[in-house]
Amino acid sequence: MFNKGSKKKKKSVKDKDLNVQEEQREQKFEENPVEETAGTEQDHKSAEETTSGENTSEAPSETEVLQKENQELRDKYLRLYAEFDNYKKRTIKEKVDLMKTASADIIKNLLPVMDDFDRAKKIADAENSTEEFSEGVTLVYNKLYNILKSKGLQPMESDGETFDPDFHEAITEIPAPSDEMKGKIIDTIEKGYMLNDAIIRHAKVVVGK
Repeated sequence: MFNKGSKKKKKSVKDKDLNVQEEQREQKFEENPVEETAGTEQDHKSAEETTSGENTSEAPSETEVLQKENQELRDKYLRLYAEFDNYKKRTIKEKVDLMKTASADIIKNLLPVMDDFDRAKKIADAENSTEEFSEGVTLVYNKLYNILKSKGLQPMESDGETFDPDFHEAITEIPAPSDEMKGKIIDTIEKGYMLNDAIIRHAKVVVGK
């Protein structure tokens, strides 16, 4: 009997302490309800700001995305335009070079014909020559010469000029008739020609030594 009474008494004291602690907490909340509420709201606000900041740093805005896409498209357009412009210039240059090459090949094939005309005319113009350079042949020669000249063909003047390996091809050397003619061209065997300031055939000459 004594033991049961002691247990009941201890339990009663314990319950009384718990009630006192609960009353103290309620009293504290009643005295400062604003502080606790404000603290809770501030904690929620800080959490929301942190979350919002993380979302802003991670995901770019729609304006930034559009600006980036616009810059990429602009860069792509500029590259394509530059490539097309280079292609167009290269194509034009190739066409011009092809036309010049084709023209040069045709004119080169006509040079032996010009050589034959020059020899025939030289023989006809020599003293005591029985050969004649008829008026009809002269007209054909002049017409052909003028057509080739209009395409940029120019004969080289070599007789009496100082020998230059860039323009002349020495066939042989002979004793110079005078000191002034040493190293100079005594005679031209085959006339040289230039086409638009470019050599298409070197002059074949005899050089004095």
